[in-house]
Order: sequence, then structure tokens, then C-alpha cells
Amino acid sequence: MVYKGSEVGVVIPAYNEEGFIGEVIDSLPQFVDKVFVIDDCSTDDTWTEIKEYVDAAVPQAAVTDDSAEQVLVADGAGTSVGANQSFLDRRIVPVRHQTNGGRGAAVKTGYDLALMSDMDVVAVLDGDGQMDPDILDRIIDPVVEGEADYAKGNRLISRQHCAQMSRWRLFGNVVLTLLTKVASGQWNMRDPQNGYTAISAEALDELDVDDLFDDYGFLNDVLIHLDSHGLTVQDVPMDAIYGDESSGIRYGSFVPKLSLLLLQGYIWRIQRKYLSRTESE
Repeated sequence: MVYKGSEVGVVIPAYNEEGFIGEVIDSLPQFVDKVFVIDDCSTDDTWTEIKEYVDAAVPQAAVTDDSAEQVLVADGAGTSVGANQSFLDRRIVPVRHQTNGGRGAAVKTGYDLALMSDMDVVAVLDGDGQMDPDILDRIIDPVVEGEADYAKGNRLISRQHCAQMSRWRLFGNVVLTLLTKVASGQWNMRDPQNGYTAISAEALDELDVDDLFDDYGFLNDVLIHLDSHGLTVQDVPMDAIYGDESSGIRYGSFVPKLSLLLLQGYIWRIQRKYLSRTESE
């Protein structure tokens, strides 16, 4: 199925999402052509749940071989996999990292697979159930329609949209928004920690994906690299959704650690975008 002339792939990074991951996969819209589920070496039964879902989905995906036997295990966190994997022909592509590399590493593996599968637009939707699959079309539309190279959710657009966000979490997101604006040059962007995103295949080809940060700072690093390449970003309003899942981010330690990454990213961006241009002239 093609959505507005574009083949759509969805990357689902997962770490210890037992009890959530199957429902997330099952809730994706039918217009999604391929789903790349990346288990970042979970310590619970996330991988078992993914395999059980893939086995159940095989008949409707018109795959005849034993999916449990054909499931790919990546050679290492974030490592590219071979293009000759026959299981790339199926709609749901499961991958398990042999070591835990962080959310960014899982997304990067998914990006690699999406490019290998010739997807036109690649969205990222976490496996914890915090991102509403019913608004996936709104997330990808700016990219599909050529309005932006990269689109992302924004829960800070109004008080109503962030009503479920705790004051501490809201404060952390506001601080990180200000810091990321300066580091990335994305002045019209808010809510940089929002991982509900979409990017065009052309933009992915242009970015140095393998050089991006592997852990939770991945999203901020992407914004920095997008600006350095002159690629456009558009925010999409969305509500904050929280349920029984727990966040892996601890803002008390995360903000100071990320601040250093943002400072390094700011220096790199200025050097690449402005100083290198001056030297070449």
C-alpha cells in the first residue's frame, strides 16, 4: 500500500517493553508498508513477545517460511546488517541487538533497514505506547507533501497538549528546548525530546546517520545535523500521553549530561556550517 504516492516505513525501538510492544505493532495504520521492530537487547520478554507477534502475523503477510527461524539478530548494537536478508520482503521486520546500545542505536538500525527496503518516508514510534498511532498520518504528512525534510511531534504547543506532563518533566523539556534551540539553530522547534518523528529517505541519505549519538541525546543530535545540512524541520502538535509505562529519562542526571553533548554539537555545527564555508571561499 502506498500513502499519497510514498512508501512508508515505521521504526519501533524497544527496550523492556513487554506487555506494550505487541499492542503497538498491532495498532499501526494499514497504510504502513513496513515495520522495523528493533529490540535493543531487552532484559525482559520483549523479544519473545515480538517473535510471537511476528509468528501470528505471518499468514496475513503472505510469508511461508518459519519466521521464528528467520528472525535477524543484528551483529551488534547499531551495526548495519547485510542487504541479502530475505526476511526484508515481509511487512514486519524484527531485529534484536546483541548488546544494548541505546535508543539512538536502535533507531539507526531501523533507518538502515528502511533505506535498504527503499522506503520513501521513515517514521519512528516508540514501543511504550506513549505515541498515538492514529495521528501517524499527521506526523508524516509534512514530509510526504514536501513541506519539510523532517517532522516531529510537539507536546509543548499549549497547556492543553501537555496537560498530562508532570511539572518536573515539563520544566526539563522547556530547559532542553531552549538549550537545543541554541545548539541546533532550529529556532522554531519545541519539545526536542519528542521521539515521534518522520524523515524523508533523501534526508537520511544526506545525513551521516552512523555518526549520530546512540543514546537518548540522539534526537537532539539529529536536529543539529539537520541544520548543518540545511534540511528543514516542522513541528506537529500532539498531546502528551502517559500510561503504566515508565520513562527511561531521569532529568536530574540527563539534563547536565545532555548539556555537554549540546555544547559539543553547537561547536561542531558552527565549524561545519560557517567556518568550513569561509575557509573554502
